[in-house]
Order: sequence, then C-alpha cells, then structure tokens
Amino acid sequence: MSQAPFARRELTVTGIDDLGAYRVMRVVDPAGERPHVPEPGQFAMIAAVERWGGGEDERPYLPRAFSFARHAEGQSHFLLEDVGPGTRRLCELRPGERVWALAPLGRGFTLEGGDLEQRRALLVGGGVGIAPLAILQDTLAQDPSRAPATVLLGFRERERAAGAALLRNARVATDDGSVGHHGLVTELLAQEIESDPHVAVYACGPAAMLEAVRALCELHEVPAQLALEAGMACGFGACYGCVVPRRGGGYLRVCLDGPVIDAAMLERVDEHAGGVGGTR
Repeated sequence: MSQAPFARRELTVTGIDDLGAYRVMRVVDPAGERPHVPEPGQFAMIAAVERWGGGEDERPYLPRAFSFARHAEGQSHFLLEDVGPGTRRLCELRPGERVWALAPLGRGFTLEGGDLEQRRALLVGGGVGIAPLAILQDTLAQDPSRAPATVLLGFRERERAAGAALLRNARVATDDGSVGHHGLVTELLAQEIESDPHVAVYACGPAAMLEAVRALCELHEVPAQLALEAGMACGFGACYGCVVPRRGGGYLRVCLDGPVIDAAMLERVDEHAGGVGGTR
C-alpha cells in the first residue's frame, strides 16, 4: 500500500467529461509518483478550493471521499454523480479550477497471495461503484501472465449504463432491460461462477449488490474482496464514523481497514456500507 506524506494537496482540474448520468473529473497530479501514486481501491478526500459550502454564513461541506477511477499520464480521474450539494459543486467545476485532495488513503485490492494469481479475475460493479474497477482493470492488464479480467457491470437504466465505457469489454445488465442483460449483475456473476468456479471476485457497488455478491461467493467458496463505503468525516480513522460489523465481533473502519475488505471478514454487508465508489 502506498504510504503518502499526510498532507492535503491542491490540484488543478483539467477537464470534466460527460459519461451518461456521470461525470469524469480529471486533475493534474504532479505528485502522482510514489509515494503518491494510488493503488486500485484506494480513495481521496476531495473538496473544492472555492465555494465549498452553503454560503458565507454557513459551514463548509465536509470533504467527500472518491475512489480513484484511473491514474495515467500525470492525471488522476474520479467518477462523479450529482446526488447532493457537495457532488453537485464538484460536477460544476471547470478546467483551471482547483480542488483539495488528501490521498491516497485506505487499503486497496489485494492481487497476490494464496492462489489469487492463478484465478481468473471477475470485476463486478454497480452504478457509480464501477469507479475503482477501472484502475483495477488497468493494473491487472499490466501483468501478461494473468488471463484477461472478466468485467460485469449493473445499472438501473440506459443513461447510467453509458458509464460502462469507463472499462473495456464489459458485459452489462440493466434493471429495466434497456441495455444488455435484463436483470441483476449478480445473475451474470452466478453464470460465470457456475461455468468456472476457479475465479476471484473484486466488487464495488450498492449495498444490496455487495451482499448478494458476498453470499454467492461464500456459497461457492470463491474468494471475494468488496470495496465498501460508509459515511466518512476524516478518511483516516480518527472519527469512527464509518465502522461496519466484523464477523465474530468487533468493528472495522472502512476508511482505514478498508475500503476494500475480504468478504470472509463480514457476516453481511449493511445497508449503509454499499461501495458507490464515486460519491463517498
């Protein structure tokens, strides 16, 4: 895991690209060399430098946590969806404007150990939770000894399904059948596991999806890693606002023990712990 100096950095926006219902924010990250280079599954706490709050007489917003969607050519990419005042402000940013970023934070996906290198990778994402799977796909593709990862993505409808373009060669499921498989992405996952159980699953998405992934992988004894989300005020383990129950008792801090957590460490994925990847 990258160990970056613990300080936020001021980064400049180079572009906001439309991707259906989503936006991809690109920022120049001149410190994007070790120790700042993000690993798949890590995240950043982001705030706009200007107009980050309700007004002069109101408190500023807390920083928002976003998974790295990609890091390439000295730029970091983040997937945004307008779901509230903080994300709306970020979606409004234009090239030349600036953001504060505290990053990289958290524990990312584990790609080695046990027999993970010999298992075919299944990347399973839902909605804006597809974000960390893009940088994961990029990383896996750099290892010629690995079989190409299979990508399964689920969305509500066509506009959001346009987000699948963030990854390569994705199979898509939509709730309304407007694109790809008519049904849940976990139905595609079940088909893949039944045809070849020698796989490893890496998933991020809504809580209900992650719980279905966890239960399915437990049933078939398939290793799985889940990128979770919970309300974060700090991003580095100080506030204990993002805890989730641990199998056997106790709690895990999503920001410090995760956000990527081995599914075997969880009895269940609670409703508040879905990994949305880009609107933390």
